[in-house]
Amino acid sequence: MRIIAGKHKGRRIELDKDAGQHIRPTSEFAREAIFNILTHSKHGLDSFAEQTVLDVFCGTGAFGLEALSRGAGSVTFVDQSRESIATARHNAARMGETDNSEFFVADATRISRARKSYSLVFLDPPYFGKLIPPALTSLKNGGWLADDALIVIEHDAKENVELPEGFAIIDERRYGRAVVKLLKAA
Repeated sequence: MRIIAGKHKGRRIELDKDAGQHIRPTSEFAREAIFNILTHSKHGLDSFAEQTVLDVFCGTGAFGLEALSRGAGSVTFVDQSRESIATARHNAARMGETDNSEFFVADATRISRARKSYSLVFLDPPYFGKLIPPALTSLKNGGWLADDALIVIEHDAKENVELPEGFAIIDERRYGRAVVKLLKAA
């Protein structure tokens, strides 16, 4: 896996051999498509500059690192797995992005109160874990989502995900078995 665009374009995202059993990375193709939607669609961003990004169920940290490469102001990586956080921290350090990154080992479905809110959120939990609805509720109730936050979720096409009240789908795409939805908090 590699960074697709920006100042770190082409840099490799490493996955520790021991972490491979805990992490399901999003394909480069799907990640590129997601960032194209964020960059070029009517629902996307004007710019990544100064965006505060939250990468939940971060795995390798690919979404957050891609956002940093494209100019995001900062990224907070959250995962319940210590192996995932160690992998994301390792990749951020290799790219010289530790000053722009924070790392939290936490259960996103029962996350503590936020110290700040985030304008762009990536939510890519393990497939079929039924984690998206409780994570969205927890993030919203904990103050993690800015009023105008754009939320990107990914799940398996065969997984039925019912969004909690207060979230609206503004775009939806399918890439192989992955479904990507862009959400706004209503």
